[in-house]
Amino acid sequence: MPYPSDFQESLAKLKTSRSFRKKQTIKRLTDQERTELIEAFHPDYRDEGMEELKIGVSKGQRVPLEFARVVESYSQVNPDKIDLENPDYCVDILVVGGGGGGSAATLTAHSMGADVLLTTKLRLGDANTLMAEGGICAPLRPGDDPYKHFLDTLGGGHYTNVPEIVKALVLDGPKTVNWLIDLGVMFDFEEDGTLKVNHCGGHSRKRLLSCKDLTGLELMRVLRDEIKNREIPYLEFSPAVEIILDTEGRCSGAILYNMETEEYFVVKANAVILASGGIGRLHVQSFPTTNHYGATADGLVIGYRAGAELLHMDSIQYHPTGVVWPDQLLGQLITEVMRGHGTHLVNVDGERFINELECRDTCASALIRECVDREKGVVTPTGMVGIWMDTPLVEGIEKHFVGIYQRFKKYDIEISKEPILIFPTQHYQNGGLKINPHGETTIPGLFAAGEVSGGVQGKNRLAGNSLLDIFVFGRRSALRAVELMGENKSKLTLEHVIDYQNKLKEIGIEENRKSPILLPDYTRDETKARRA
Repeated sequence: MPYPSDFQESLAKLKTSRSFRKKQTIKRLTDQERTELIEAFHPDYRDEGMEELKIGVSKGQRVPLEFARVVESYSQVNPDKIDLENPDYCVDILVVGGGGGGSAATLTAHSMGADVLLTTKLRLGDANTLMAEGGICAPLRPGDDPYKHFLDTLGGGHYTNVPEIVKALVLDGPKTVNWLIDLGVMFDFEEDGTLKVNHCGGHSRKRLLSCKDLTGLELMRVLRDEIKNREIPYLEFSPAVEIILDTEGRCSGAILYNMETEEYFVVKANAVILASGGIGRLHVQSFPTTNHYGATADGLVIGYRAGAELLHMDSIQYHPTGVVWPDQLLGQLITEVMRGHGTHLVNVDGERFINELECRDTCASALIRECVDREKGVVTPTGMVGIWMDTPLVEGIEKHFVGIYQRFKKYDIEISKEPILIFPTQHYQNGGLKINPHGETTIPGLFAAGEVSGGVQGKNRLAGNSLLDIFVFGRRSALRAVELMGENKSKLTLEHVIDYQNKLKEIGIEENRKSPILLPDYTRDETKARRA
């Protein structure tokens, strides 16, 4: 028996209701119903989970408490002990982050003849990109076009996206996919040789391209190989811990920290492209997360400290289908494509309660309502609560979703015969450093691509748009950086760090609070107490 005895009564109801549910039609919500549901149950609307920034260029902006704590902290670096006169590296472009966005930027800049250095916190490819399951969206089929993709993206973001940036995203979509195919990415194809596309929530057309449910793994396989084959230099276990400016206020490099030798290195660069990912490992409002181990807001912290503006940092995406049971898989992603293939979301009594193809924030809010407000969730032996995703409805699930199938198989759960227990998990940070269509932040010479940037997704991201985002703006940032590249003869400085820390002292922040934190700390409180 794959599930505990406590689950069996609910499972029996689910199986009994299956024939009825197959005939059932759940209408999409009206705009008013959708707004009311999100405002009542989405975590972004819990005032107790937010606070206003007290210092910096975006002072007064509402952000999660966990993010405020790391961004309003002192630098890991003592500016007085850093020798800026004798840099360890001098390059045209420094790329920070070894996921899809950073790799795309690196390859693009290198192909244009720039001297590029890529640095990453963990190993090359250790990033959220690697774990992406669903795929990448682009308007490629007859009956679809960038205009429809544009409208879907704006609607999904509640019309808070920056339109000019969304325009760049969707117009670059088809050529970005072709670029990936030319590099060697093996997307799924139909028997007639055309690219296979799938449905996903919030999109009005089929436009999601995938590689089974291992899309990110395939993408990073190709990108890593390409970087290595071109012999582009890269540094591993070397996160950027501070941005360097010049006396004119232009970004002119970064300070790296070697996590193995505990040494600091100075990189002088004509431009810096941040592609360092998001904040999942801060566990906003104590939610589990789908994010990789290094997602601790580093790029946001150092970018903001340097004076780059933030946008939409009050908006976190909670993916509606994160694993609740077994505990070993807590928070891990179940791709949106599985809902597109016809699975049902079913409560403890065997009832559907939301159209499965609603946008992510709508579905997540509905799940939270069902479990918390209506008390119709399934309670696990460890006190978690969840909703059933009726996976046996998908024919050939072991072939379409081989990664998920094998993951649960390890715990004796046959998802072709038994459903999956899920609940929203922190998946994506919709906001970030404010950029323009070229990936430029409000600091000259500092670029951002992917989850560290803000404006592309608005206050809710549609499935498949994150992989498109990282590649489109990774490449756009590199193109712009090379275009503007010129010799920088101004003096390097960390005065902005000193000024920021003086403001922290003025508002009473304790000096033992340091950031970026680099890695999450999962030490139990009682263990910390014993060590103290």
